[in-house]
Amino acid sequence: DTEGAELVAVCDKDSARAVELAEKFPAKVYTDFAELLKDDAVHVVNICLPSGLHEPLTIQAATAGKHVMVEKPLDITLEKCDSIIEVCKKNKVKLATIFPARFTHGPTAIKNAIAAGRFGKLTLGDVAVKWFRTQEYYNSVDWRGTWEFDGGGALMNQSIHYIDMLQDIMGPVESVSAYCSTLVKNIEAEDTAVAVLKFKNGALGTITGTTTAYPGLDARVGIHGENGSAILEGESLVTWEFSNQTQDDGELQSSMSETKSSGASDPTKNLKSEGHKLQVEDMVAAISENREPMVSGESGRKAVEIICAIYQSARNNGEAVIL
Repeated sequence: DTEGAELVAVCDKDSARAVELAEKFPAKVYTDFAELLKDDAVHVVNICLPSGLHEPLTIQAATAGKHVMVEKPLDITLEKCDSIIEVCKKNKVKLATIFPARFTHGPTAIKNAIAAGRFGKLTLGDVAVKWFRTQEYYNSVDWRGTWEFDGGGALMNQSIHYIDMLQDIMGPVESVSAYCSTLVKNIEAEDTAVAVLKFKNGALGTITGTTTAYPGLDARVGIHGENGSAILEGESLVTWEFSNQTQDDGELQSSMSETKSSGASDPTKNLKSEGHKLQVEDMVAAISENREPMVSGESGRKAVEIICAIYQSARNNGEAVIL
């Protein structure tokens, strides 16, 4: 039911899993990615592999002339991200990084208010992703929480959605100082992290990310300025206050006050498709209008850059890293 798009093929090495998904639409089944790329009915490929495997298949798809949507993160290192971006440009195909939270109502309303000058000078932006994952979640597949295939832990896998949202709203990050620890989970990477940020516009910020906070709380994003504040908890707009408050402000907050959230304790609970649907529609429009997708490869790279800088700072006992 996504305007302008149709799922025509599914590819998985596990043929039974591919068939199970394909039968819901219906769609062709492939177990060989190279064969799928020969299918002229396929115009856009969505890469849904473990994060550290995104680069080779994205490059393969782009070289075959297919537009590509890559599930977050674009990849787990800046070198791999840059390789993906370069090959897609060389082959003149569109590249999008999937960050569906950017398409939800809360971030859109905040960005519109900033553009209208309602916040005044931005002073503080903060993210707190205090989620919970069981050890069974990590044990269920061998790549979760690994440096090689997940690229990190609570930040690169879970908190990245809100780190991306923060930088998209507040603007480029100038420097970070951070600490990361593996306190509870039996994984290679961090299950708990904190970071202090300085934005290029002079504002300051914080990032907290964990998968150890039982039972799992709604992610919280706060945007503050001299004339206004907005706070999102999950997708609910719990604070929307300005020095020049209007009737529309109250109506907006009321309309978003009981929005259900997802992901805090179970990544499969209360799953929503609206953000993904809007992002697919944006990709369709980008192709037809010959423009960049709203979340391009370069745009998706920014969250990876921030997280890699956090890891670098943490490895050096909190030493500031300039981006």
